[in-house]
Amino acid sequence: MVSKDDIFRALKTIDLPPESIGGLHITDFGQVQFTIEVDPEQGPSMEPLRQKAEEVVNKLEGVTRSMAILTAQRKAPDITASAVSDPHGMSKNPKLNNLRIRNIIAVASGKGGVGKSTVAVSLARALQRAGKTVGLLDADIYGPSVPLMSGVEVSKPKVEDEKLVPLEKDGLKIMSIGFLTEGEQALIWRGPMVQTALYQMLRDVAWGAEAKPLDVLVIDMPPGTGDAQLTLAQKVPVTGAVIVSTPQDISLIDARKAVEMFRKTNVPVLGLIENMSTHICSNCGHEEHIFGHGGAQKEAAKLQIPFLGEIPLQLDIRQKADAGEPIILDVFDQISKVVLKSDEYKE
Repeated sequence: MVSKDDIFRALKTIDLPPESIGGLHITDFGQVQFTIEVDPEQGPSMEPLRQKAEEVVNKLEGVTRSMAILTAQRKAPDITASAVSDPHGMSKNPKLNNLRIRNIIAVASGKGGVGKSTVAVSLARALQRAGKTVGLLDADIYGPSVPLMSGVEVSKPKVEDEKLVPLEKDGLKIMSIGFLTEGEQALIWRGPMVQTALYQMLRDVAWGAEAKPLDVLVIDMPPGTGDAQLTLAQKVPVTGAVIVSTPQDISLIDARKAVEMFRKTNVPVLGLIENMSTHICSNCGHEEHIFGHGGAQKEAAKLQIPFLGEIPLQLDIRQKADAGEPIILDVFDQISKVVLKSDEYKE
């Protein structure tokens, strides 16, 4: 098995000193991941070095695949126009216009804890029921939950023709950073690393074939309106975004920000979902609106976007999500129909 010393020696041949290498990790399957600390001012010009680093490590005996990610310590805030538009030097990476995917649907939220991952997994399954070939990308780098919710048997993805092969569960193609890290390992990554990881999970994964592209890729986005959202909007032809919120005001404020962010980056917003909309007691049948009710529908009307439906707060949804079992509700089939009938959807 390749050792860390072997990797450091290989990188030294291309003038990469050990102190510039961080986060070096070697899996049992010979996959190598590491970061390269570079001068932030030189970041955009260092892509050839990153590629060379992957090449020399790939040549080592026992290495099946290497992934190098550029990162940098920012010395001070730069308020120039170029820094605002491209703070992490992502302009060095071309737009991914040739992905073998017909449609990309981002499932997003302004804040965490609103059930976005549950919606993403369930929407992917609903699109499958509609007869589409579907992939599911877990882009929540810091808190990947798709491996658990999808019920896939977690293993390290294989590499074929220089592409990662997504894992599959009942025909659903699945990729997550959770498949590439060890167990409970925490990812302490800066913004540039998150951006690059998302970019590579789109570019370097065999989602579809040239003769048979994937019909739909559903992306479970991290919460907020940060680096991952900007990377997706700027580098990938996104068909549209589905926004998830609970009925309460604090969640709707953040959902409004998510809608505005996608509008500013010219990503169509397909609609708003109200999760945890109502709770019916399993003992007495009493209906209670724990987080309020109807707030997302009113907000959708204000924002002039479609309201896609209500998802109840009920025990079996949580139980099935934790068990990795499909959550079959009429609302998810209704949402999939809206997606498939949207003007942006490509057959």
